[in-house]
Amino acid sequence: QVQLVESGGGSVQAGGSLRLSCATSGYGYRWSCMGWFRQAPGNKREGVALIYSGGRNTFYADSVKGRFTISQDNAKNTLYLEMNSLKPEDTAMYYCAADEYVVNDFFCGAKMRSGDFGNWGQGTQVTVSS
Repeated sequence: QVQLVESGGGSVQAGGSLRLSCATSGYGYRWSCMGWFRQAPGNKREGVALIYSGGRNTFYADSVKGRFTISQDNAKNTLYLEMNSLKPEDTAMYYCAADEYVVNDFFCGAKMRSGDFGNWGQGTQVTVSS
């Protein structure tokens, strides 16, 4: 049974940093496409960052470019999101998502908007105070 478990969320002041982790289990190969999404109360879920084929290509929402970095450790079956220069508008529940196979990076990147992933974690809360 596939499981995705996020950790690393918390409360920080604006300008601070956090590192989110998503530990996966139940799948014995490298995930083809993985990503981080977030949802604030009253808002729609939005894509934050995606990674294709262990780092061959990455995708970021405009709102986090230059501040967030997504990475994937295949040996540990873990996805990371390094978040720097955090802003109050980054406050949200953060979810990781993963798909076993996508044809290429174009189809992975398209999931930023569609959110069409087959596997999701339960989320970790990030709160940024001003």
